[in-house]
Amino acid sequence: MFSHVMVGVSDFPRALAFYTPLMDLLGVRLRFQEDDVPWIGWESSPDPRPLFIVGKPFNGAPHQPGNGHMVAFQAATRSQVDQAHALAMAHGGVSEGEPGLRPHYHAHYYGAYFRDPDGNKLCVACHRAE
Repeated sequence: MFSHVMVGVSDFPRALAFYTPLMDLLGVRLRFQEDDVPWIGWESSPDPRPLFIVGKPFNGAPHQPGNGHMVAFQAATRSQVDQAHALAMAHGGVSEGEPGLRPHYHAHYYGAYFRDPDGNKLCVACHRAE
């Protein structure tokens, strides 16, 4: 369905310090990094798309997080959701919802919500029974 999703940031080195360990934890493979642009992209597996890209806005204007926008990453286990939330907090993230079941979505939805250091809202969710 998606070709790629891009999240704008204001401080690229800070974004790298936040997103790199998160993508590593989730097992998402690095596809490219161009510090001079600056942007970085991770690819899905086994296919090369969709891509998740983090970088400075292309138009050169300052980054501004949107209200109502969120990117959700799929985790393989509930433990991975817990780890991702803790990792995000350790790297400058702000919690928007502790890890836990959210049965109003479905019986096995286990998710955590947080914002990156630029205010972009993210989620990590596991859809499997424990």
